Amino acid sequence: MCNLYKISTGFDAVRNLFNGIGNRTNITDFNIDIYPDYPAPVARKDENGELEVSMLRWGMPTPPAFIKGEVDYGVTNIRNVKSPHWRRWLGPESRCIVPATSFSEYGQVRDPETKKLPLYWFALNEEQPLFWFAGIWTPWFSMRKKKEGPVQADIFAFLTCEPNAIVAPIHPKAMPVILRTSEELDIWMNAPAEEALQLQRPLPDNDLIVLAPPKKIEEEPLLL
Repeated sequence: MCNLYKISTGFDAVRNLFNGIGNRTNITDFNIDIYPDYPAPVARKDENGELEVSMLRWGMPTPPAFIKGEVDYGVTNIRNVKSPHWRRWLGPESRCIVPATSFSEYGQVRDPETKKLPLYWFALNEEQPLFWFAGIWTPWFSMRKKKEGPVQADIFAFLTCEPNAIVAPIHPKAMPVILRTSEELDIWMNAPAEEALQLQRPLPDNDLIVLAPPKKIEEEPLLL
């Protein structure tokens, strides 16, 4: 499941899609690698029903049966929307959209030299344009880190689905639910749950690529 993604675009790209959207992040140029429980820009409705971008922590409440001890580390990816635990957050008031430009998944075969699983990055194309994850959010009081203690925080996660033919050879279990068009975004943010959840489907194969790994910088030999 996706536990690392990136947004590397400015707020202008968000504003161009949503005329009049508010920005409560105080950030105009996003260039952030997002890890679980770290803050990330998320678009949601404010108390007046207007769309705004705020910084939320990544990880929804864990189902109680799976919490061991006092710390709830959170759930970053949600697949089983039929679970009573998740159904409470499927209404429009709890839905959000999460901007991203690429996401990563670990491969299945370890590198013979480093013994580590390789990390692959996916994007819509080589230019890595903006897209959106279909997400949910909630205010929540819990202990996210023991050294931090109990905190009140706004938190989020996004939906996953069956992987398409691009993701499946690398990560056969799931891929994030990706939204690209203004129509899809409107449905996710406003439609009844039965209609909105029709978007929980893989992205078409032709609309996603695996990014080439960054080239290694070769060191120049020392001149003696």
